[in-house]
Amino acid sequence: MIEDDLPRPQPRRLEERKLDGLGVAELEAYIAELRAEIARAEAEIGRKRGHRSQADAVFGRR
Repeated sequence: MIEDDLPRPQPRRLEERKLDGLGVAELEAYIAELRAEIARAEAEIGRKRGHRSQADAVFGRR
């Protein structure tokens, strides 16, 4: 197989943090930050799907 045909690795969006030096409260705060970011991404997905649905309705796509 040619090297160009292989799937390219996706870049990491979040930097991996060392967790072993964090206390329980710090880990809980980190999880809360991650959950907030997930919620933000999910809201953006919903917004984009809504726009897509509206465009499909206008242009008669299914």
